[in-house]
Order: sequence, then C-alpha cells, then structure tokens
Amino acid sequence: MTSLSQRAVIILVALAAGGAGLMLSQNRGSVRSTAGVDGAPLMRLTLLDANGGKQSMSQWNGKVLAVNFWASWCAPCREEMPEFSRVSEEYAAKGVQFVGIGIDTVDNLRKFNEQVQVSYPLLIGEGDAMQAAVAVGNTMMALPFTAILSRTGKVTHVKLGKMRAPELKDALDRALGAD
Repeated sequence: MTSLSQRAVIILVALAAGGAGLMLSQNRGSVRSTAGVDGAPLMRLTLLDANGGKQSMSQWNGKVLAVNFWASWCAPCREEMPEFSRVSEEYAAKGVQFVGIGIDTVDNLRKFNEQVQVSYPLLIGEGDAMQAAVAVGNTMMALPFTAILSRTGKVTHVKLGKMRAPELKDALDRALGAD
C-alpha cells in the first residue's frame, strides 16, 4: 500500500508525463546524444514487481539492457509495448534483457499485463526511478522513454517518445557491438 505522499508524487509525475507525452506523440519523439552517459543511476535501482517482490536492476549486469519507462494511461506507451515484447523474445538469446518500469499503480500494471502479455519484467517506478531516468537523458520526465545500456552499463541510445521495432533493433545491435 502506498502512502498518500507517494500517490501524490505518482499523480504529479503522471500529469507532467502525460502532457509531455501528448506533445511528443505529435512531434515524433526525440533522440539525444548519449556519448559518455553512465547508466549507473538505473543499475542502482531496486523496484517492486507486480507481485510485491523486490527486483534489483543489478541482476542484469553484463547484459545489454533495454529499459522502457511507460504507463498504462499513456497511449504511445501502450502502442509500442507489443513490439517491444516481440523484439525482447527475438533478442533474448543474444544477451539482451528488456525491463519495463511503469509509472503507474500496481493494479494498473497487473491489468495491463493481463491484456497485453508482456514477455519481460514489469516493475513499479516510484521515487528514484524517474530521477534515474532524468540522469540518463529524460530531462522532460515524459513517457514513453527508452534507454539502451551496453553490457558494461554505458548508455548507448535514448529515445523520448514512441520507438518502433526497426529503430529499437538498430539501437540494440549497436549496443551489442559496443563492448
């Protein structure tokens, strides 16, 4: 059960991200240079999964990591999730791990996963999660936001806005070759 202050933070982030997401969906999103950006703020996170278990991002050290910040109420997020799920299955044998960080409630995350059947872990992004997203490039705190990290934890690609499979695969291929 989340406290009232945690719910207030989630609501404020949701409103800001929703407005920015709407703007980005009309402007096709943006990619920014990630040269030299350290993914450590993401890798230090420990977040709850839909079952209430703690999941440390560090469990995926040594893998190429695709971290997607999303919410069930975000239309572009919902649109890209099935493609992300398919690409996740395709790239798993290559050492790529996808993780979805939902800026949402546990109930909404569970309901969404029942409807869409996402093939990778979905975690609840509270507090430090959005700060970590900002640290690796999401300065607008908008959704959807995707960060690709190399095996050594360096950010190789970020995308604010909906990401299609061809761009995602290209970013993953570059991350796989980065180390």
